[in-house]
Order: sequence, then C-alpha cells, then structure tokens
Amino acid sequence: MNYTTNFINRNFRLKVTGKDNNNLYINKLVGVSGLLELIGIDLANKFIARAIASGQDSTKCCLRRGLRVTLYIK
Repeated sequence: MNYTTNFINRNFRLKVTGKDNNNLYINKLVGVSGLLELIGIDLANKFIARAIASGQDSTKCCLRRGLRVTLYIK
C-alpha cells in the first residue's frame, strides 16, 4: 500500500454501500482491513489518491459490480 493504516484512519471515514462478494447488500462504515477485503490493494490506493487530489469533503468511487465506496475527509 502507498499509504499507512494510520494515515488513512486519521484522515478518512470509509463507507461502503452496494453488494459484496456474496451478493448481500451492505451499507456500513469500514476500516482499512474491511476496505482491502472488499476491493483490494490496487483499487484502495487509487481511491485514496483520488480523494486526496480532489480536495473535497467527500469522494464517491463506484465499481461496475455495484459497490460504491465513499471517502469522507475528517
């Protein structure tokens, strides 16, 4: 990962909505380990870099499989 767990947890709230790998609907706040379990390291790095570059309060990142990750800056 390009960012440490401390950095991510200190600066962001991570909310995931949509369907998980088992086709169950989810709508919850997750930590870094939960995010990595759902989307993997590559997409997590991409989404965090996008949220930092945007400079907005929240950044929504959607996947084609119906999963939406929203990163809220603290």
